[in-house]
Order: sequence, then C-alpha cells, then structure tokens
Amino acid sequence: MRWQTGRRSDNIEDRRGSRLPGGFKGGGIGIVLLALVAMYFGIDPGLILNLDDTAQQSSPGASSPYQPSAEEQQLAEFVAVVLADTEDTWNEVFAAASRTYSEPKLVLFSGAVQSACGFAQAAMGPFYCPADRKVYIDLAFYRDLKADLDSPGDFAQAYVIAHEVGHHVQNLLGISDKVAAQRGRVPDVEYNRLSVRLELQADCLAGLWASHAERVRQVVEPGDIEEALNAASNIGDDRLQRRSQGRITPDSFTHGSSAQRVSWFRRGFQSGEIGNCDTFQAKTL
Repeated sequence: MRWQTGRRSDNIEDRRGSRLPGGFKGGGIGIVLLALVAMYFGIDPGLILNLDDTAQQSSPGASSPYQPSAEEQQLAEFVAVVLADTEDTWNEVFAAASRTYSEPKLVLFSGAVQSACGFAQAAMGPFYCPADRKVYIDLAFYRDLKADLDSPGDFAQAYVIAHEVGHHVQNLLGISDKVAAQRGRVPDVEYNRLSVRLELQADCLAGLWASHAERVRQVVEPGDIEEALNAASNIGDDRLQRRSQGRITPDSFTHGSSAQRVSWFRRGFQSGEIGNCDTFQAKTL
C-alpha cells in the first residue's frame, strides 16, 4: 500500500502507557478468557466488557512515559494515514448524499483501555464503541493478525481499520441502533443472524473504502486486495470455530463465514457504491 506520503489524521487519541483506575471487575484469567472469546467470535463489546461503576466514577488513569519501538511508531503513523484516507472517502460519500460525515476518533492503547462501552483488554482485538464514536486498537494486534491469523501485509492491517470505521458509518446512518433494538426482542439465533448482516455490511463498506482509495488516490499496490481478502477469509466464523473448537455451529455465527466475508468485501470494492452494501435486503448472503 502506498501510504508513506499520505495525510495523517488529527483524530488520533494516544493512550499508550495509560494506567486504568479501579481495574476490572472479576479480573484475572476469567476476563482474559472472555476477551479471547470476543476476539475469536466477534461478540459485541458491550456484552463482555466489564462495566465497573466505581471505576467509571474514578478520575482518569494516570499516564507514564511511553516509549514505542521504531516498528510500533511506524505502525502508529500507518494507522493515522489509513484513518485519514477513510475520512477523505466518507466525507466525499456523505457529501454526495447531501449529508455531513462526523469523523470518528481512533484510540491507540496498550494492554487495556476504558471506553464508553466499558473496559477492554488488548486480547479483544480492535473494536468500535458506538457510545463514544471511537475506534480502539492496541497495535500489538497486528502481530497477532500476522502470526496467529496468518494474515500478513499492510493492506490486511488497513482492512481492519476500514471495517471498524464501517461500523461508525452504520452508527451514523442509524443502522446499528436498529439492530441493537432487537436484542432481547428476538431469539438469540435470530439476533445472531442480524449481527452477521451488520458485520458483512461493515466488510462491504471496507471494500467501498478500498475502491475509493484506489480510484481517487491510487494507493493500492499489486497484491493489496488479495491481502484484505485473505484477512477476511481467515477471520470468518467457520474458520475460527473449526480452529478453536473443532466444529462449526452456524447458529452461533456473529460475523459471517469466510466465503461471505470475502464476497461482501469484494462486492464493496468492485461496485464502490454504498447502495450495493445493503446486506439487510439481500435474500442470500
């Protein structure tokens, strides 16, 4: 990906090295296991983040001097460029529809973080919190993406950010609220199906960003789209379930199968049109 000369976003909130007040309710190995479940199965952060009323009311965590490695600092620069590119894309898309795009903040953290959705540990992986309209990422996730999920490449890393920004777009359009309103009103299996459609739409929106970035700024290099498709495939529910539990249970899918994730990212990339990302009206996924 040709990113080095790109604009850096100003919407970066660097909390690396911050210490959280209060701590995690029921901490220890329990929260780590829950976080791992969230990372592998894509559970809504609001369901598993430990909310601690006492900690929520505490003063903000203190910060200690943080010295990132040269590699990590380059990743932070990369993230700032990708975020800026999503801003350019979605500002233009929203303006074409006579709407105003409200840019999200992206929070860099190390180890654990407090969001408006609650507390999270790095093992959860990147997530978007609709309550504060922020994307959260511990850059160590990219090491796991390459080593544990067999998804190397800078465009695979960019896809992760674009997917979370896709959730922000859904939030602005009111789609996330409509899905969230169904929690508790429909059976769990049906809600999981809605969650799959929400996640596949975010994949399609990530593909739309890639299409726009290539068409307008020519940042895509040979092999980049294959990197994104490989990442989408490797984090499909079926592949992750087979890896973690040795069997596939489609009724518990929350993000979609590998084939579905690849298909919807490709659809967004090939069409470049937000109207082609309506997974909720699609008869088949």
